[in-house]
Amino acid sequence: MRRLVDECVRSAVVEELRKSGHGVVYAAEASPRARDRALAEEAAATDRILLTDDKDFGEIVFRDNQRRFGVVLFRISPARWNLRWPKLQQAIFDYGDTLCISYTVIEEARIRIQPLEPE
Repeated sequence: MRRLVDECVRSAVVEELRKSGHGVVYAAEASPRARDRALAEEAAATDRILLTDDKDFGEIVFRDNQRRFGVVLFRISPARWNLRWPKLQQAIFDYGDTLCISYTVIEEARIRIQPLEPE
């Protein structure tokens, strides 16, 4: 699975993904300060799952009906950032390719996944 990681996500998650062999584009490296809609368009155009801390992508996906890419939203306290990689690994293991066509919320205690219907 290929990923586009929003610059608001810590680089430690990007490093772990890369070490695990995932194709990753990190917005902080490739397109710093890119607007959310530009990242959404890039994720859709390049067939990547978008990883973010930004709830605004829910608005883009659901309100604006931009359901052409999967989103993984981290809702874990910044003080507990070290839980993100293990929880993401769990989501990848549990849901696999379903993440590509879903809006997934990763919390400390659970992972919520909502399949996205095509536009």
